[in-house]
Amino acid sequence: MAELMLFRRDADGRDVELSGSTVALEVELQRRVEAGLEQMLGIRFVASEYATGPWHRGRIDTLGLDENGSPVVIEFKRGSDSGVLSQAVSYLSWLRSAQHEFEALVRKVLGAEAAESIDWRRPRMVCIAAGFSHHDRVAVQWLPERIDLVRYRVFEGGLLSLLLVDSSPGSASAASSRRSRERDGVVGSAPKAPVVPAPGVGLVPESLRDLYAELDEALTAWGEVEVASLRHYIAYRRLVNVASVIFRPKHEAILVYLRLDPETVALEEGFTRDMRGIGHLGTGDLEVRLASAADLEKAAPLIRRAFEAA
Repeated sequence: MAELMLFRRDADGRDVELSGSTVALEVELQRRVEAGLEQMLGIRFVASEYATGPWHRGRIDTLGLDENGSPVVIEFKRGSDSGVLSQAVSYLSWLRSAQHEFEALVRKVLGAEAAESIDWRRPRMVCIAAGFSHHDRVAVQWLPERIDLVRYRVFEGGLLSLLLVDSSPGSASAASSRRSRERDGVVGSAPKAPVVPAPGVGLVPESLRDLYAELDEALTAWGEVEVASLRHYIAYRRLVNVASVIFRPKHEAILVYLRLDPETVALEEGFTRDMRGIGHLGTGDLEVRLASAADLEKAAPLIRRAFEAA
């Protein structure tokens, strides 16, 4: 299982490992993550302790809407719980059967625009716990649902770590996959000429297919990266979107929106742009315009920085 190690430099200049622990009360973890939900997980808060009614007979810890418009159920476990996956499947079943109820809730909390943007193809479950068993991680890969297993630890000084230890992209119909798998609708049969369905703009034009193949390699070279073909863009994500890809056939260019602070980048007209406060498809504050292999080579350090910070 993936482990996160944190070190603090002592007065003698030596690095001392910080010892992580779990929270005393589950609700303590829940409230802290809910308070920083969008910053930590890219999810907007919708509801807490939400009752699922007499049939499902449950109470969902947290409901949210992620940056790609996917409904999200979040469950917290103070320790390790072998029943977390069965609970996840049960709550996702409720979510699919209560679409109108969830949409009304989103409309009330986040507004009409958010409610109308909900993408029901990709409902998601996030399980946050102190640990998961080997059997949990194996089971996730066989379940048809989209589930993220996130391990937490708390450290002295008020530090909280969240580590994605495993993730299931769900069934093929979810149009989602990992680098190590054949992408459903993202990569075509020819290894260097992927045909990418980008709803709203059609297939990638012939002139951009080789460039996109190279971009895809650059974006998925950073370990566990999930690729999701959404309505208007292709998202490359870990716990949150790190990059969004949009095609501009008329301009023979690919736009990449990176989760990177534009103030830390020397902006170059025609290549990079600060998108803060500017509405656009996809997520990310830094726009990078790619029209050639040379542009991609120049963008490589920015892509690396975005994934290292994710």
